[in-house]
Amino acid sequence: MNHALAQALCLLGFTALAFAMRRPQHEILRRSLRRPVVIALRVIGACLLTLALAVLVGVSGWGFGLVKFSGHTTLAAALVYCALIGYGRRVGLRQ
Repeated sequence: MNHALAQALCLLGFTALAFAMRRPQHEILRRSLRRPVVIALRVIGACLLTLALAVLVGVSGWGFGLVKFSGHTTLAAALVYCALIGYGRRVGLRQ
């Protein structure tokens, strides 16, 4: 259960951080978000990743919790990155 929660938090955190960048905003939303929204997305993404770290460290301790956090963040970042690439290719085929 803790792994699923930590993975979901990491995935949501990296998704928020991805939407805080200008290029995914233009490709997916077709517009730029306002500056306060971008800042809020960055804060939310960082807080979600910190919460995932707290969950993993709370369960496994600092030594093994940091290793688990590294694995969860790697997988979550790869999933968000591959989703952005897949979306870009799918939209590119339509045009």
